[in-house]
Amino acid sequence: MPLHIETPLIPSRQLSEITGRSIWLKMDALQAPGSFKIRGIGHACTEYVSRGARRLVSSSGGNAGLAVAYAGRSMGVPVTVVVPHTTSERARELLRLENAEVIVHGAGWQEANELALSMVGPTDAFLHPFDDPLLWQGHATVIDEVARMGLIPDAVVLSVGGGGLLSGVAEGLHRNGWSHIPIIAVETHGAASFRAAATAGHAVQLDSINSVATSLGAKRVCDQAVEWAGKHTIHSILVSDKDAVDACERFLADHRVLVEPACGASLAVAYDNAPVLAPFKTVLVIVCGGATATVAQLRQWAQTL
Repeated sequence: MPLHIETPLIPSRQLSEITGRSIWLKMDALQAPGSFKIRGIGHACTEYVSRGARRLVSSSGGNAGLAVAYAGRSMGVPVTVVVPHTTSERARELLRLENAEVIVHGAGWQEANELALSMVGPTDAFLHPFDDPLLWQGHATVIDEVARMGLIPDAVVLSVGGGGLLSGVAEGLHRNGWSHIPIIAVETHGAASFRAAATAGHAVQLDSINSVATSLGAKRVCDQAVEWAGKHTIHSILVSDKDAVDACERFLADHRVLVEPACGASLAVAYDNAPVLAPFKTVLVIVCGGATATVAQLRQWAQTL
């Protein structure tokens, strides 16, 4: 059995009223580790273990690392996660709750990632947060489920960090015969690596990340995301941190689910009834989730923004 669950697909009365169109929510925030990441990570972990991996290694203190830890515990395989010093204590606690070995190293993800890669032995498997074909195959199941449920959207709205979800959704659309359905790819202004890549025509490295939506904080998107931009209709949209946080608060009130600002970015497109939605009657929003967000954090961000 897969390590992810088939998540609910629900209509949002509130967002439909705001936008004047039919808004549907794919509730991947309800995955056991808290985000869509378990779809691809779970698929990759299962495949690597079947090939003989005896330990899983990750360098993410966020949703990807939590998905690896959950997958490892579920399969009875040890997990080591290297995280930078900037990783919150809550994230570290959640990783340990899944029985992962947590190593704190470096000022940022790059340094943590370098140590994690150096630790990978012949019987280990390294799980990249977003750049692995196995991840994209697993993430594509979110569209498989929508197709089975009978909904055919006019557009799909999702948040973009490293491009793993984008690549998976594009793959899912094409394998279900929906290559004509556009993707609305949303980032915050301070974490717009996909916009930079789409503008340049190739992946580029951002100098820095300046956004509270830390799960979108990949300085460079995967090449696969850029490749999809060249053969699938993708609208790049940027929102402010304030819009993303406001959307999280409104979504909590409307649907009683707490998500992080990375997810709030895509929800902000609907809450603000962005002009990009104008041509579409039925819109699917991937509610990607986020395990480390807290109500206290949201309140603090709302005050400072």
